[in-house]
Amino acid sequence: MSEDAGIDPLGPFILGGKVEKPDPARVPLRGDLAHIGLAGRYFVPHYAEAEPHTIAEGGADLLADCDSASDKRTHLEAGSPFEVLDVARGYAWGCVSLDGPVGYVALDRIEPAG
Repeated sequence: MSEDAGIDPLGPFILGGKVEKPDPARVPLRGDLAHIGLAGRYFVPHYAEAEPHTIAEGGADLLADCDSASDKRTHLEAGSPFEVLDVARGYAWGCVSLDGPVGYVALDRIEPAG
């Protein structure tokens, strides 16, 4: 491709120096995984297509880590959407939307949307 076509010959991901790290509470991005909606903006080994869920009756705490003793980022009300991107150790990691908030919710506090 030529520069005349408006294409950057170096591509979208170049080592150009220090970059600001996005807020992990607002951007669904980890070192190993990101929301598919972030493809082309961030480079990670894997992108995940979100699985739509809703928060169960009684609501759920959105945590900073997959541990009940972790910092609580916010409380999600029952019926709120939650996009699951990964599941591990009894928690789902995901986001309310591509714009956040982002965190972990106990698996027993979510149910498939439908």
